[in-house]
Amino acid sequence: QVQLVESGGGLVQPGGSLRLSCAASGSVFSINTMGWYRQAPGKERELVAKIIRGGMSNYADSVRGRFTISRDVAKSTAYLQMNSLKPEDTAVYYCNAVALIGPKGGYWGQGTQVTVSS
Repeated sequence: QVQLVESGGGLVQPGGSLRLSCAASGSVFSINTMGWYRQAPGKERELVAKIIRGGMSNYADSVRGRFTISRDVAKSTAYLQMNSLKPEDTAVYYCNAVALIGPKGGYWGQGTQVTVSS
């Protein structure tokens, strides 16, 4: 079992920055991939960025160049640095961890709200 706790969400003006954190606990040794997803009202949950244990990462086209995902394996924590935020980035952001042995689709955090508004 893996437990995930997100933090760092909040209200920010357009053009501003936020840094989300996702702390993992439990069977963290089994985690291969960590990622961030988001879900805006009335929309489906979508991938924002993910990073595998070796460091390779990929991003949604809508955030590439503005967001950066990173991972501190020693701290079992993933981060999402979000710069140049836009109103369309407003959503609940969820952390996801895919383990070598675990549920299909991985484990999920409870989500953290990010609101970009003036």
